Amino acid sequence: MDRKEKPVTERVVLAYSGGLDTSVAIGWIAEETGAEVIAVAVDVGQGGEDLDVIRKRALACGAVEAEVADAKDEFADEYCLPAIKANALYMDRYPLVSALSRPTIVKHLVAAARKHGATTVAHGCTGKGNDQVRFEAGISSLAPDLKCIAPVRDYAMTRDKAIAFCEAKSLPIATTKKSPYSIDQNVFGRAVETGFLEDIWNAPIEDVYEYTSNPATQRDADEVIITFKAGVPVAIDGQPVTVLQAIQQLNERAGAQGIGRIDMVEDRLVGIKSREIYEAPGAIALITAHQELENVTVERELARYKRQVEQRWSELVYDGLWFSPLKRALDGFIAEANEHVTGEIRMTLHGGRPVVTGRKSEQSLYDFNLATYDTGDTFDQSLSKGFIELFGMSSKIAAKRDLQQ
Repeated sequence: MDRKEKPVTERVVLAYSGGLDTSVAIGWIAEETGAEVIAVAVDVGQGGEDLDVIRKRALACGAVEAEVADAKDEFADEYCLPAIKANALYMDRYPLVSALSRPTIVKHLVAAARKHGATTVAHGCTGKGNDQVRFEAGISSLAPDLKCIAPVRDYAMTRDKAIAFCEAKSLPIATTKKSPYSIDQNVFGRAVETGFLEDIWNAPIEDVYEYTSNPATQRDADEVIITFKAGVPVAIDGQPVTVLQAIQQLNERAGAQGIGRIDMVEDRLVGIKSREIYEAPGAIALITAHQELENVTVERELARYKRQVEQRWSELVYDGLWFSPLKRALDGFIAEANEHVTGEIRMTLHGGRPVVTGRKSEQSLYDFNLATYDTGDTFDQSLSKGFIELFGMSSKIAAKRDLQQ
């Protein structure tokens, strides 16, 4: 007599933060779907609890497996660095703090799903934000066969229901303390929303901020020299650094000067406008320095076109299309454009601003003898008259025609 095979239990990989919502989601998903849950926590420099504490909590909340990954260097090298090379600022202001971390997490979620034979990936996003798109579009790009669920969105898992579920199941997580803000942070920056900030007339108060000091406070300026090689920050004040270390050190130094505070109403992908408070001291300092070094080392037409690419690249990343064909193609352009972005930028960090005060590069296209107005000028000014005649000829011909009509 053949022995009956035991039915295979479905498995769901959950993006796990260790907080109330995702801790409750472990049991919630199990009850709603009958699946086993594998919790995956990814450290992208958000700080907070030790990863092993988070792993043990996931198991205590009912996960059959729990994995944690220290992805800080991976996040800095593979996600933050391309953004620095692209001078990526969504709507010319936001350095894509949260948008950059999502594809990092997605890669670990998909890897865990493959390892554990899961058919579904779950996340804790709501139906109003951008992150649901970033997670699900990323997962579908890397693993089109995987399904995605979001308990807060799909099963109406409100905070009140989450607290009730937590208390009924005696889960090992605090349910009483609740910040008035929704906060997402990593080593590249910090995003704060909701609460009184939803009234866009209300000014942010100092307790909103954590990565930056008040820029209005009197303090001595801080001078820093950042060295780049092919667009990569490789030294701070002459001391070699990894990309992660460059971000961390400038988070401290620029943050102490109140640099990187951003208060903006942004256009979300889902069609609504949202008021966001960001802190990104290291990101803003590095992008400012990188932009200036490009001004010195990148040829004019390439620089003009790159500025168009930067905007589109930023929009693609913001919209959750990190793994898209267009984004990959633009990566190649940006890498080529950074080939000669090598040299040093000196900046003064003070009063909430990183101000460039010096530039040095062996790849520089700045020629002192052409630029100077003093003795030694090698620019042949006699060429300019003919150049202007030719440059303005088409407009001049059109103007004559228009005046005759």
